[in-house]
Amino acid sequence: MTSSSPGKATRKEWIGLAVIALPCMVYAMDLTVLNLAVPAISAQLNPSSSQLLWIIDIYGFLVAGLLITMGTLGDRIGRRKLLLIGAAAFGGASAIAAFSDSAGMLIAMRALLGIAGATLAPSTMSLIRNMFHDEHERQLAIGIWIASFSLGSAIGPLVGGLLLQFFWWGSVFLVAVPVMLLLLVLGPLLLPEYRDPEAGRIDALSVAQSLAAVLAMIYGLKQIAQHGLAWAPAAAIVAGLAVGVAFVRRQRCLPYPLLDMSLFLRPAFSAAIAAYALSCLAMFGVYIFITQYLQLVLGLDPLRAGLVTVPWALGFVVGSLLAPRLARRVSPLAIFVGGLLAAAVGFALILPAGGRFGLEVLMAGMIVMSLGMAPVFTIGNEMIITSAPPERAGSASAISETSAEFSGALGIALFGSIGTMIYRAGLAQAMPDGMPPELAAAASSTLGGAVAAAHSLPGPAAEAMLAAARAAFVDALQLTALIGAILVVFAAAVAARILRGGRRAPALGDDAA
Repeated sequence: MTSSSPGKATRKEWIGLAVIALPCMVYAMDLTVLNLAVPAISAQLNPSSSQLLWIIDIYGFLVAGLLITMGTLGDRIGRRKLLLIGAAAFGGASAIAAFSDSAGMLIAMRALLGIAGATLAPSTMSLIRNMFHDEHERQLAIGIWIASFSLGSAIGPLVGGLLLQFFWWGSVFLVAVPVMLLLLVLGPLLLPEYRDPEAGRIDALSVAQSLAAVLAMIYGLKQIAQHGLAWAPAAAIVAGLAVGVAFVRRQRCLPYPLLDMSLFLRPAFSAAIAAYALSCLAMFGVYIFITQYLQLVLGLDPLRAGLVTVPWALGFVVGSLLAPRLARRVSPLAIFVGGLLAAAVGFALILPAGGRFGLEVLMAGMIVMSLGMAPVFTIGNEMIITSAPPERAGSASAISETSAEFSGALGIALFGSIGTMIYRAGLAQAMPDGMPPELAAAASSTLGGAVAAAHSLPGPAAEAMLAAARAAFVDALQLTALIGAILVVFAAAVAARILRGGRRAPALGDDAA
């Protein structure tokens, strides 16, 4: 522990934080805003079904696959340098993507956006370690950093909808250009540089292994979520796991590994990663059912459904900003256990969503869930980057983001598969008699299929079909919400077990970066 108190941040650091929060918000917007533009892209570029999937998915695939590499690369060449390189690439690719004249060109630009986007989260989070040395100021800075992602997710559909209302589909990409230009101009003036002076060469084989492992597993999980369990995606997951095991073994033998496995021996680091990953698994798994419930059960249009989710995102913003004040009064152990138990209550509030006040109950549950999880994410990420040595902050933040990406994909696949099984079983029992086999098969696949099939039926039969399908889907939503509640309670127990020795050692959080 240092003998003197760490210095307080100046106006320069706080303005610098605002500068790095903006690209994080754009990064989060890019994950959601494209979905609204898909019909216009399909009409103008005429992509095949396979090309359309790549346009949507390749950005997230490459972000997830390259986070670990980019986090470690920033520690080696300089975190500010990597951030500025990524900002330039992100802005340039966004401008070119906006004027793409073919599906192949748009896929290529989305891939470049994914590579550039992978530099943003680990670089910005690790820079916070260098800019804010006071523990409470650092917690507030990380709260603002997390709030920027939540805000981007909330306004992404709204901004995209407004742009598509008045401009062409490419306009959704141009939002990023002025933000990245601002970062390129102000970044060198406001952001400090930091690199590990003893960093060795980047191991190319480790980069390839990490990318292959993450991509194979996330691809397999996404395929299972979309099309159900099959041999090909299962084989991809198994292959990814095998490559991942080889990657971990290689890291233990390298003098300067891409992924420092010794970080997981630190209780604060392990507890934060476990809580973060399990919470994301539950949250993303249930969220896919919530969005369908709003539109296909309650009948809300996309804009109104998007507006309903805004309080959920704002709950993350409020909870993230209040977390530092909470951390001054209670221990990280209390924040983790209390926050996760509050999130479990939020999941439980979704259980009566099929009743008369379904929308109100659902919104209340989402708000409580976000308010409970936000302090866990904020304090957890602060523990992650301060538990690691200063020279490993980029790598540590990349592990945090990779765990969130991977857990989100796993949650969608796992909860999606369980929910689909419940939906099909419930609909099979309540399917109206005399239903044509082809329409019954379509209705049994998804709730969207049931809605489409109902258009081919006469009034009474259509109403009976929709009522049965919606009731079965509500059952699936309620079961997944219950599983989510159990999972976050389990996350609280895991975090408590790891942290039961008390608050982390002060030296881990107070050393100057």
